[in-house]
Amino acid sequence: MPENFARKLCGLQTILLSLALGYAGLTPIFLGLMNASTASAQAPAAATAQAATTPASPTDIVGTWQGTLKIAANADHPAIDLRLVFKISRTDAGGLKAAWYSIDQGGQPLPVETANFQDGVLKFKITLVPRSYEGKMSADGKSIAGTWIEDTTPIPLPLARATPETEWSIPTPPPPVSPMAADANPSFEVATIKPSKPGTQGKGFGFRAGHFVTLNTDLNDLIAFAYGRHPKQIVGAPDWFGTDLFDIEAKPDAEGRPSMKQMATMAQKLLEDRFQLKYHHEKRELSVYVISVAAGGPKMTKTTSAPNDPQGFAFRALGDLTVRNQNMTDFAQWMQNGVMDRPVVDQTGLTDRYDFQLKWTPDESQFAAFRSVGAVVPPPTDSATAPPLLYTAITEQLGLKMGPAKVPVDVIVIDHAEKPSAN
Repeated sequence: MPENFARKLCGLQTILLSLALGYAGLTPIFLGLMNASTASAQAPAAATAQAATTPASPTDIVGTWQGTLKIAANADHPAIDLRLVFKISRTDAGGLKAAWYSIDQGGQPLPVETANFQDGVLKFKITLVPRSYEGKMSADGKSIAGTWIEDTTPIPLPLARATPETEWSIPTPPPPVSPMAADANPSFEVATIKPSKPGTQGKGFGFRAGHFVTLNTDLNDLIAFAYGRHPKQIVGAPDWFGTDLFDIEAKPDAEGRPSMKQMATMAQKLLEDRFQLKYHHEKRELSVYVISVAAGGPKMTKTTSAPNDPQGFAFRALGDLTVRNQNMTDFAQWMQNGVMDRPVVDQTGLTDRYDFQLKWTPDESQFAAFRSVGAVVPPPTDSATAPPLLYTAITEQLGLKMGPAKVPVDVIVIDHAEKPSAN
C-alpha cells in the first residue's frame, strides 16, 4: 500500500506493518495505515550495494542479514511465517545505518531508527512501528542468534548473513502515485456498493491502486468521513444509518492520489447520488471533548513528511494507535470518528503536522463503531504494565489535554435518504 489513508482495526495481531501498514492487499486498511514510501524516506539508498559487497567478518556487522520470523497461531490468527531482510551499512561518519524489509508483505524498505553493534551484539530499534531486536553474532560472523521484540512480545529470530547466491529477492514496490492536481474537483467515475459480508471484522477507509475503498462502513461512518461529523452531529437519521454495513470500491474520474479533502468531496457526491442524501445545517450546543495543550507544551515529533503525503491513523489493537503526518484538527476528527462517544474539538492552536504513537487502556465508552463489527473492549485490569486511561495517556505521552465541555457545533439534519441505488 504505497498510497493509503486508512482507519481499521481487526483481530489479527500481525507484526506488521501498520506498515503502511498495510501493505498486502488492503492491509493498510486492515492493519491500520501508513505509507511505506513516505515512512522510509530516511532509509539508506546505498545500503543494498554496500551491504552486498562486504565480505563476512566476525567483527563487522555490515552486510545483508535475513531470517524467518515464526509467529505462533492463537485464537485471533493462524501461524504466520514472515521473511525479514536487514541491510546494514555505514554512514559517512562511520556509524551504522540500516533498513529492513518484510518481503512477504511487500518490497517497501522500512527505516531503523538506531543500530548498534558492540562486543559482537547487534541491537536496533524501529519506531515506525514498535519493534526492536537484539542478537549475538557467531564466532565465524555468518549468523546471529537473537530475539525480535514485537511491541513487548519476544519472538526468536535467528539471522544468517546473506551472500549474492543466498540472498532473498526483495519484491519491487509499485511506483508511488503522484498527487492529484490540487485544483481538481473529482467525482467517482464508477462506484460499486455492496452489503458487507456478515461476520467480517474491522472497519476502514483507504485509497489503494487508484481506487477508494471502504470496508464494513455504515452511513454514519460515511457521513463522518465525508463531512467530518460525529454520529451525534447527525440529526433525524433513520435507524439503518447505524446498522446497514457496506463495502465500497470507487474509481475517481481524475488521475493521481487524491488529498483527504478531495476524497471527502468524492464521498459527499457519492452520498448525494447513490443514497439520495439531502440535508441542511444547524448550530446546536452539544457535549464534546476538547483537546488543548497541557502545561509544558506538546511532546509530539513534527513529521518529516510533506503536507500532501499520505496520512496515517492506524490501530494495531484497541488503544494502540500510530499517527503519521496529521495536524491536530485531523487527529481530533479521526478520534471522534473511530474512538470517542461524542464530538472532539481541537482547541490546541497547533498548526504543525506530527508523527506519534499513543497507547492507552480503553473504557466501555470508546470504540463503539468497531464493537459493532466484532471488536471487544477488554475488561479493566490491575496489571502494573497496563497503559493508563486515555486522558492520562494523552497528557503524559503527547503533552496535550482532553476533557469534556459544552460548545455550539454544526450538526447535519437529514431531510431525506435512501438505501443505495443499484450498481
